[in-house]
This record gives sequence, C-alpha cells and structure tokens, in this order.
Amino acid sequence: MQEEFYAVTFRKKLYDSIDDLQNDLDAWMEYYNNERPHSGRHCFGKTPMQTLSNHYL
Repeated sequence: MQEEFYAVTFRKKLYDSIDDLQNDLDAWMEYYNNERPHSGRHCFGKTPMQTLSNHYL
C-alpha cells in the first residue's frame, strides 16, 4: 500500500482533508482487490477477491 498507493498519490496530489484522502484510498482499494489482476503466488492472474472466493467458498 505504501509503494503502490501513498508514494504515488502524494507525488500527484495535495489533499485538503483526510476525507479526500480516504475517498481516494477507498477507490484504490476497490480497484486493487476487485479489478487489478494480481501476481501473487496463488492468484495466477486473478484478482485477490476472485482468488479468495475460489479458495474459500
């Protein structure tokens, strides 16, 4: 999260409030977990949520 969200975000944008930062973080987390293919050992190109639902459900 530090390298992929905060380090990138703080180079691109100045925040006026913690709420604005939280909104961007929430949107990034949604993308990271549900849209972005993951390169983790057990993901095999699936999103983290696809991997989790296939593994535990």
